[in-house]
Amino acid sequence: MFLEFKKEVEHLLKKALDNASYEYKELDLEESEHADISSRVAFFLARTYKKPPEIIAEDIINHLEIPAKNTLISNAVAAGPYINFYVNDSFLHKTLQRIKEGIETVERKRGKIIIEHTSANPDGPLHIGHLRNAIIGDVLARVLKRAGFDVETHFYVNDMGRQIGVVVWGAERIAFDETKKADLAVADVYIAANRLIEENTEFLNDVEELMRKYEAGDEAVVRKYEAVVKKCLSGIQASLQRLNIRHDLFAWESEFVRGGAVEEVIEELKQKGDIKFDGSGSGSALLLHLEGIEKELVIQRTDGTSLYTTRDLAYHRWKSGRCDRVIDIFGKDHELVSQQLAKGLQILEVKVPEFVIFAFVSLPTGSLSTRAGRYISADKLIEKIETRAYEEVDKRRKDLDESKKHEIARKVGIGALRHDMVKVSPDKHIVFDFDDALDIEKKGAPFIQYSHARACSILKVAEEKWQSLIQGYDTSLLHEESEIELIKKLSKLGYAIEEASSELKSHLIAKYARELAESFNLFYKDCPVLNTDATLRKARLVLVECAKIVLSDVLDVLGIEAPKEM
Repeated sequence: MFLEFKKEVEHLLKKALDNASYEYKELDLEESEHADISSRVAFFLARTYKKPPEIIAEDIINHLEIPAKNTLISNAVAAGPYINFYVNDSFLHKTLQRIKEGIETVERKRGKIIIEHTSANPDGPLHIGHLRNAIIGDVLARVLKRAGFDVETHFYVNDMGRQIGVVVWGAERIAFDETKKADLAVADVYIAANRLIEENTEFLNDVEELMRKYEAGDEAVVRKYEAVVKKCLSGIQASLQRLNIRHDLFAWESEFVRGGAVEEVIEELKQKGDIKFDGSGSGSALLLHLEGIEKELVIQRTDGTSLYTTRDLAYHRWKSGRCDRVIDIFGKDHELVSQQLAKGLQILEVKVPEFVIFAFVSLPTGSLSTRAGRYISADKLIEKIETRAYEEVDKRRKDLDESKKHEIARKVGIGALRHDMVKVSPDKHIVFDFDDALDIEKKGAPFIQYSHARACSILKVAEEKWQSLIQGYDTSLLHEESEIELIKKLSKLGYAIEEASSELKSHLIAKYARELAESFNLFYKDCPVLNTDATLRKARLVLVECAKIVLSDVLDVLGIEAPKEM
């Protein structure tokens, strides 16, 4: 409902500005502590019309007419240079009615978006750094779907890099441990193979020969590569599924090489780009000068093989033809790659992706490295947080059987992990701390999940006591401050989704979820629900039911399960 209120404010404000003969570029509407929506448009008009902004604000109000009927606005006032708008009782009633009836007002068919996220090298298991990529990408995909977009998620499989060559080379000499999860067994071979190569660098020639044969399509080598990569991917997918993450497509970069797409890109860049030849004759490497980037981009090695960025250009050209927008989730270490990719695609006259660059995540223990064998796998992390969550559940709920305790611990643990990966802006570095993530007082996922469980508990008690619990209710009885604030907060899920989708900021949903849970708990503290007269009880139970619905919805957008008890 808040989006509808905002649109109505926009319409009336534009009409008032036109009536007052003001020319404007934007309305500058925002939420405010002092109003439901406030406009700062008078500040900008003051510069143009050489008048004090408070005079302009008063003039706009004098030209603004609020309809007598069919409106969500109660009144609008000039507060100094600000123009403040307030919702009416109809807004509050319609908010609860629509939530109860499951009515959505989301604009549909807004175009197709392809989001690429995770895309970890298939040389071992996912670790904590990959998890931030995967969870940011997954939450953004959920946000954009809820905002009305057709979303397809991709995992771009880097099956041609040197790391994979090392694993394939190592697998010819070292047997996989079949008792281990597939991606962990691949990591063991990768680590052992790197040690062998460090002891004898001549082995690198064998690895490079494998890479050349794979790019050329040697059938025997292709089979070896596919076996290793698929083995590792099966383990990665299992980890992602534990986190409630699934990809629609796994795109292998080798497909673009052997299908001719990379060669087409190289030939087109020769025609359209500023190309230099580093070397002489057939042994020349191809270097592409990119405007604004000092270092030239190597698009083909001296031996004729392609590089990651060249293959990435081919992949992006292919997927840009399948959608309206392309979004890439990249780590901070890929900032230069994203710049090179954007410049290269501009030369190829292909739409440039929208990049979400995230800062690194670490544990209090320090840095990680798969190559050196210094990493904590996603599975270990999940197991550790679920164990910690179980300890908390066991401490609080001695009445539950073991299977129920473990079920709640899984939901709470995964929820805490997912929420903490998206609760702050992607550009900020985070240190993941188990105790903080699981602490209800810290107002993370467990706090939000507990609010949902509390709402479920209230409704369950009411149903057991009064059977037909909320028939014939009157929401006009809800006039306490915490009741009104909760209804207003419930109205803003669609607004939060729209904001997060337009700015590509998943942390805005986590922020909204926390604020909603805070608002619900304040209402619960201030307003008795079960121990009040029947008429008011019914109205408050409707509010509790609506809170439960929206808490469940926002948790779903975050990819977090909403437990009925904790």
